[in-house]
Amino acid sequence: MATEREPSAYDELRGEGWTRLLAAARRRLERTGGALDGDIGLTAPSEAERRTVIGITGRYRPETVKRLAVPLRDLDGYLYDRYGTGLLQTLGRLHGPLRDRPAERADEQARREQALKSAHASRLAGQGWFAAWLERIAADGTLTRLVRRGDAALLDAAVRVLERLTGDGGRIPGHAVGALPLPVLAEWATGDTKALVPGTPLEQLVLRGLARRTGDSAVVPRDRVGRRALWDSAGVIADDLASQVLVLNIGAEGDTVVCDWLRDAADFGIPFRLTLHQLATGPVVPAARTIYVCENPAVLRAAAGELQDTGAALVCTEGVPSAACHRLLGAAVRAGARLHWRADFDWAGLRITTDAVARHGARPWRMTAADYTTALGEGESTPLAGPPAASPWDPQLALAMEESGSAVMEERLLSVLLSDLTRT
Repeated sequence: MATEREPSAYDELRGEGWTRLLAAARRRLERTGGALDGDIGLTAPSEAERRTVIGITGRYRPETVKRLAVPLRDLDGYLYDRYGTGLLQTLGRLHGPLRDRPAERADEQARREQALKSAHASRLAGQGWFAAWLERIAADGTLTRLVRRGDAALLDAAVRVLERLTGDGGRIPGHAVGALPLPVLAEWATGDTKALVPGTPLEQLVLRGLARRTGDSAVVPRDRVGRRALWDSAGVIADDLASQVLVLNIGAEGDTVVCDWLRDAADFGIPFRLTLHQLATGPVVPAARTIYVCENPAVLRAAAGELQDTGAALVCTEGVPSAACHRLLGAAVRAGARLHWRADFDWAGLRITTDAVARHGARPWRMTAADYTTALGEGESTPLAGPPAASPWDPQLALAMEESGSAVMEERLLSVLLSDLTRT
């Protein structure tokens, strides 16, 4: 019986005749959990490899052989007789312990299932967008990559963030909905203020969820403006200078520089763009008690050009309302203002208007089924895109849109909108 040898005695096994053979044996054993069953093979063997296999098996192989097969048990027995260590121990001494891939796969699957189980326990689990978000993360390899990196806890953190941003996770002390700085949100969720900066895994997970929630697309925008808009849609301040709102004839009550700017702009009928940073420097309360809200800058531009300072107060959301927009309009409503709100006749527009009704008590403005049908007949329209949305203030509107399958941008209603904005 051979005695176990020192590591230097394995030098022969590092030669040409053994390198590929032992590598193939290692791959096979790691794949099968160390089972010494079956054969390993070498294609197009070199002369040194042919001689090695003959020595292991005791069977002659001609020089013309194209493939050599070696039973693992023969290799195990040969190494034990010659070196005093079997195949598993020899491979461990040469190149470190073997991996047990079946056990690793089972452990990985268990960690995947645990992460999903925890996520499905969320209060959001019954919502379609949340279920679709989780399903995609599990199917496209994202969850597997998180588990393999030891970052499965990020899924729980993303769920907590989404719960917080959809009103189901409680409020962060000292921060109201619609005025939450991104670093504060990151600190609350993970203890790391930089966990949600652009490019981090947690940021990507959360934005994928918000993209599902808005319903416009399941894809996270690549550009900074698009990503910031997603944060804005959830009331998160990603950049208080970049978060802006476009206004006309708003005026303001208060003794601050920003209020002076708003009053001057209103006096001359000049469109004015406010940043969230400006709104946060001091109290800014809009003076107007009736405020109209549109989605597209073209409407505000036309109002400024045709009505100037004789038109009603108008705010433009420029798509999904920003944190700055919500802050300004929230202050107006608390001061007693009434909002008349409209958006494009598309699914995103219905969601924007529904949120405005719920958040600010806004009244839909020219957003009825009759308005849609009239506008639809006045020109060509693009197809509706994305998942359908409801119109609780006029259920017939969503039905009419679904039936026609066409979107109508609010610019088509420009003449009637300007008529509404004319002060009487």
